[in-house]
Amino acid sequence: MKTIINTETAPKAIGPYSQAIMINGFLYTSGQIAIDPATGELVEGGIEAQTERVLENIKAILKAAGMDFNNVIKTTVFVTNIRDFAKINEIYGRYFKDKPPARSLVEVKSLPKGALIEIEVVAHK
Repeated sequence: MKTIINTETAPKAIGPYSQAIMINGFLYTSGQIAIDPATGELVEGGIEAQTERVLENIKAILKAAGMDFNNVIKTTVFVTNIRDFAKINEIYGRYFKDKPPARSLVEVKSLPKGALIEIEVVAHK
């Protein structure tokens, strides 16, 4: 059975998709960019502020699904500048300190709304 996960504490979808889908104990999130759910605007402050906001958005979706970062088994990270790798890792590591998941990190030409980073996760209950 498929369950759509939506929460007001994460940004609303900006297209025809859900924040996340739960099926057979697996949670698949849509890619999250650094949109502040309170304002609907992309946060400023560079890669550090955007990485933090993205992970807070993911945290809200995980919580809405009854999970936390320890449930995450795979992440995919899209960045517009691979030179930000160390800065991203430093912040990312704070969220995944106990059970780091498998991860892919890919440099891309651009992201929606001019974002610098986008992250999607797969988690399991």
